[in-house]
Amino acid sequence: MTEPAKTTVPGARQHRRRAPRGQGEKLRDEILAAAERLLVKTGDQEEVSIRAVAEAVGVTPPSIYLHFADKTELIFEVCEKHFQELDRVMEEAAARSKDPLESLWLRGRAYVQFGLDHPEEYRILFMTKPAATPEDWTNARVMESASFYHLVQAVQVCLDAGVIRPADPMLIAFGLWAAVHGLTSLLITKPAFPWPDLDVMIGHILTVQVVGLVERTT
Repeated sequence: MTEPAKTTVPGARQHRRRAPRGQGEKLRDEILAAAERLLVKTGDQEEVSIRAVAEAVGVTPPSIYLHFADKTELIFEVCEKHFQELDRVMEEAAARSKDPLESLWLRGRAYVQFGLDHPEEYRILFMTKPAATPEDWTNARVMESASFYHLVQAVQVCLDAGVIRPADPMLIAFGLWAAVHGLTSLLITKPAFPWPDLDVMIGHILTVQVVGLVERTT
């Protein structure tokens, strides 16, 4: 007896067959890519659901949970890619000057601009309540990140060159980070506020921070 031909309902979403053994990593990458596209498109993590990601990839929601414990873990892993990109952007900006102080200034400017260009990712990474943060996203993980390490390293270069007052490089790095984070978070959360010209304001705040570190002469 001949098996009847399968019919396709017009407009119905066709789910992929079970992936062959060894393609789990590929599916995981596809899930991350779909979640990132949805996050960029909506600009709001609340609009990125497991069901929406599954539909975008062409799998069922349970398939997502084979790779990620929950939506929070998925979203943070997407944003971690941007965390790595932040380091690249800052390093690229800092390399435009051989003057250690100017390089530090350029690093800070790149940080603020990156936050403004990726506001939702920045909000998730640096402005999420601790209770809504994955367990493995610890303070140590942030401090051991390449971007923070390179900031401390840049401060040390300034100290070694004698262009800023002697102090604990970690303390200086935390102070600089607090300044640029405060500015970035304000600009993200209050976009409609009547700020002065952004370039002028960002430049002023960064200059005040950097100049404040300079060795005083009598």
